[in-house]
Amino acid sequence: MATVLLVEDDHVVRGAMLRSLADRGHAVHAVGTALDALRRVASETPDLVVLDLGLPDLDGADALRMLRGITDIPIIIATARDDEQAIVRLLRAGADDYMVKPFTGAHLDARITSVLRRAGRASRTVQPAVHEVGGLKVDVGERSAHLDGVPLALTRKEFDLLAYLAARPGRVVSRRELLEEVWRQPSVGEDQTIDVHLYWLRRKLGESAAKPRYLRTVRGVGFRLVAPD
Repeated sequence: MATVLLVEDDHVVRGAMLRSLADRGHAVHAVGTALDALRRVASETPDLVVLDLGLPDLDGADALRMLRGITDIPIIIATARDDEQAIVRLLRAGADDYMVKPFTGAHLDARITSVLRRAGRASRTVQPAVHEVGGLKVDVGERSAHLDGVPLALTRKEFDLLAYLAARPGRVVSRRELLEEVWRQPSVGEDQTIDVHLYWLRRKLGESAAKPRYLRTVRGVGFRLVAPD
């Protein structure tokens, strides 16, 4: 199973989650502050982080950004904030998934397994390559992307999405395919996740859905990456 870093301020909740995950075979390390989480990740590199937003020393969203500055491991947000805009910001900042409290240990275990499966399979199936579409260059091995020679600052999932489309220039890719191959999540009802990442990817490419250059929407079918006209 996985080595999980649990970052939770409430000691009662932290203890319950720790016992539940340990009972399911995970090796769990639990801390109660963002500073301790950063130290742990820097020194031990767990397989996954479960990050509570209500930390005493630093807002969880800021902690997420700091963690993303030092690691690429999956991060699941555990939050009581059932707010769409907050969730969008967290996904944009680099979260791989989120869960709204309260939730069961079984639910958390299933999410952990799903996120690790997607991350692991994505890393195995993406072959080192360099894709060029117009002025866009995507180096899969280096995990870097340049537009007209200028480096693009992409989140991990934005890069995965761009790399998948760049490897299939001109081909229409459906939402279902993106969920299955990029997010490794075959379930339906996750359109918001795709739309959020496409929105920010388009902005970084200097375009919009209304005025596309590289990313084209094929209504009712999916998306394709093409060289600008």
